[in-house]
Amino acid sequence: MNIGIRIAKLREDRGWTQEHTAASLGISRAALSHYEKNRREPDTETLSKFADLFHVSVDFLVGRTNSPHVTLDDPIRQFVDQLELADEQLLQNFALTIDGRKLTVEEARRFIAFVRAERMMN
Repeated sequence: MNIGIRIAKLREDRGWTQEHTAASLGISRAALSHYEKNRREPDTETLSKFADLFHVSVDFLVGRTNSPHVTLDDPIRQFVDQLELADEQLLQNFALTIDGRKLTVEEARRFIAFVRAERMMN
């Protein structure tokens, strides 16, 4: 099942119109229609809004799981949002791996620096 079909089914299961759903998301009804008919795919921010509105995971919306209710509780989500990968303790506690080999602390720092530099270019 693709994103559009899942979005349409979630909306219809609640008995919501496209107008109501679009207004709740802060998008146009036409944009919602394009998403539901798979003419366009929602960007990451809009996909997150859909997940929050329907109380499902983004993984469910994109078809990575058929379990719609595997979502983070608000306190856990707030904690995760505040995590900083550059924190020394996190680098030591989590095994970041590439090709099955654990990154050294220095490799992890370079990776983080690369991501930050890439973001600054966008």
